[in-house]
Amino acid sequence: MKYIQHYPQEIQNQIQELINKDKLGDYLRNKYPKKHEIKTDKALYAYVMDFKNEYFKKSQISKVMYDGKINVISNALGMHTIISRVQGSKLKSKNEIRVASMFKNAPEKFLEMIVVHELSHFKEKEHNKAFYNLCTFIQEDYHQIEFDLRVYLLHLDLYGKLY
Repeated sequence: MKYIQHYPQEIQNQIQELINKDKLGDYLRNKYPKKHEIKTDKALYAYVMDFKNEYFKKSQISKVMYDGKINVISNALGMHTIISRVQGSKLKSKNEIRVASMFKNAPEKFLEMIVVHELSHFKEKEHNKAFYNLCTFIQEDYHQIEFDLRVYLLHLDLYGKLY
């Protein structure tokens, strides 16, 4: 229950009951019946750019990719980086987003949540109220999807694949 340990005990008990009845996968498959088709870095780049162009017009992103080195153990599902380099007399910055490769076979809402989260960090660096307000502005059900993503991670730990 490590992914949901900071949620109220009542919610943890509900998830534990689904696990005990072997219904956790059914719960997730009913809410998220299929995985997305965004499998390549090129497709992921296009997907991220659609969000960026709608909500973060001024931000520039130079690289978007799936990264097999990112995993839940390092407490990350995605990463955003801002790399600054001196070019002549100017300081140039490049923004990158990397998404854990395990999300190639996840429901699209989970991928969307990670993309929204990482894009929001370009405006708000800290996980504060303004950051989460921005996330919920872009993805209205952000908090519910984040919870379901945590349940999905729990399912992967217990049973492996969902689909």
